[in-house]
Amino acid sequence: EIVYIPLSSALSGSCMAAMAMALSACGNSTAEQNTASADVENNAATVTEKKAETSKAAEEITENVESTQGENPVQTKPLIVYLNDFDDVIADMFKEATGYDVEVVSGNSAEIMSRIAAEKGNPQWDVVWIDSMYDVYNLAGDGELMTDFEPENAVNLTDFSKTLVPENKCMYPTDIHAAGVLVYRNDVWSEADAPKTFADLTDEKYKDQVGMADPGVAAPAYPLAAYFMDTLGLEAGEEYFTTLFDHGLKVFPKNPQVVQALAGGDISIAMLQETNAYDMVASGEPITIIWPEDGAPGSTRVAAISAQSEQPEIAKMFVNFLLDAKTQQALVDTGDEGYFEPSVNGVNAKAERDPNAKLAVADEVFGAENEADIKAWFADMSAQ
Repeated sequence: EIVYIPLSSALSGSCMAAMAMALSACGNSTAEQNTASADVENNAATVTEKKAETSKAAEEITENVESTQGENPVQTKPLIVYLNDFDDVIADMFKEATGYDVEVVSGNSAEIMSRIAAEKGNPQWDVVWIDSMYDVYNLAGDGELMTDFEPENAVNLTDFSKTLVPENKCMYPTDIHAAGVLVYRNDVWSEADAPKTFADLTDEKYKDQVGMADPGVAAPAYPLAAYFMDTLGLEAGEEYFTTLFDHGLKVFPKNPQVVQALAGGDISIAMLQETNAYDMVASGEPITIIWPEDGAPGSTRVAAISAQSEQPEIAKMFVNFLLDAKTQQALVDTGDEGYFEPSVNGVNAKAERDPNAKLAVADEVFGAENEADIKAWFADMSAQ
């Protein structure tokens, strides 16, 4: 369930956590070589199984994928998609569903937007698909996005997702995830002593214990900051974060670094992106996730098309493909960022995700118009 929180709503919060682990091994003896050989075979089987899942999902999606023009155009070069997640599955899924090639360029939100800025006037991308709604929305103001485009599958958008489509139809939401849920180490804090809301974080007893990702670097962190600035108002929002900074708020480049700090005991409380939160719990870390009753700040992933794309019809097909319920279900089931609220009806979220989870976002125009100032303010505060 997603709720929209207007400017006047009150602050509350809670959260979740997560993390990924890696494993490696080596050996020189015959026995170790046999073990290594078995590991390779097992890894190969895992990769084959994942590809099979992706292929099956793509086959199911194919029947629902249609060009908005009714005819399939001829492709002379791959569609270039700039993204920050799902790079390991989306190209194969689209290829198997439509026959068209996709070349993905992956990076974090800041890297993708910097690349787009550097290419202004000579864009090398056809579609941008990242969880930075406000950044993408601002591109339309510079005339860099195709506008007045409505994919056929847009009719399946949820009521909330429809409110996120701009009047000029320059971008479409494909999913929304919690930019920050409240998480805490339950081996440090009892349920009674742990924070219950985002407002609780200003309590001095949590001094030097709270962390978050950098709004200027991590894609989900800006929507998190914008949520507070919008719901509280800019002045009150700055006062809130100033109190946190005065109490030793630790800002890390991205959410994986927040995870490391939590796991290492450098901090014991965080506003953490939900995939990272659930991964931490799954890995056995002593982490408790709290969802606020009024909704956790949400980060919206959107897809938009370059106004100068040389293959606009295939780009439209790609966006339409992302709004297919079977595509989104496949991303929930097989993607590495499958913890999210789908933007279209008919998709089941991950079973382990809180069924009562609520998300809230800052106003679209507010977030876009104030992005530079909010990020600059955070950079100044973090440098002090």
